[in-house]
Amino acid sequence: MIRIRLRRVGKMHHPTYRVVVAEKPAKRDGAFLENLGSYDPHANPPVVTIDEAKTREWLNKGASPSEAAEKILRRAGIISAPAPKAAGTVAEAEPEAKPKRTRAAAKKAE
Repeated sequence: MIRIRLRRVGKMHHPTYRVVVAEKPAKRDGAFLENLGSYDPHANPPVVTIDEAKTREWLNKGASPSEAAEKILRRAGIISAPAPKAAGTVAEAEPEAKPKRTRAAAKKAE
């Protein structure tokens, strides 16, 4: 599986990141297929420089972005925000969580 993800570069305690395309099992700073751009979180506001054409090409080929890369691509306007859920739609029912028993409640039950 191919992922679009961040690769850490820069000084100690002052990282910058490269947005790269890599195989999923590859290490964070290991081998990658292509460099798409960079991200500097320490600038105010954070600086994102991404080659939009290359990124769209990889997305069309089936590459999936990591969570962090997806947020950066949304800020850059390459990925559109997901459609908000319509009001009144029924979401999948989640099973209710059992209330946690405290020690005091456990002693009363005994």
